[in-house]
Amino acid sequence: MKISVQKVLNKEQLDRVFQIREEVFVIEQEVDPAEEYDEFEATSVHFLAKLDGDPAGTARWRFTDKGIKLERFAVLKPMRGKGVGQALVKAVLEDIGRQPKSKGKKCYMHAQLDAMPLYAKFGFKQVGEMFEECNILHYKMELYL
Repeated sequence: MKISVQKVLNKEQLDRVFQIREEVFVIEQEVDPAEEYDEFEATSVHFLAKLDGDPAGTARWRFTDKGIKLERFAVLKPMRGKGVGQALVKAVLEDIGRQPKSKGKKCYMHAQLDAMPLYAKFGFKQVGEMFEECNILHYKMELYL
């Protein structure tokens, strides 16, 4: 199985990203579409992962006043457990590391409980208390570059 992750550069790729998020968050996890799509879509750096050439997952990152936020990690159900999530985290962190403004900054995310072991593999640490976002339990996780 071949996994590739690329930065989204055109509308067709972004449409694929939104289709994956629709399937994972809106349909599977029953997140309100108004909560899923936000004012940061245009200012975030989006990624599209493919498994054997088929769209499989997505993620995005953006600068905030608190550091660098990683978010919207989603892998289609039939493609989970095949390394797509790991490839996405790796690609996002590598891209962030290439940004001159990222040096010494805090990377953070709101991690769903099931995904926390994945992020921990990359050095993210759980911070604070568990909280609910879109009716799903999360912990904040952080990593300093």
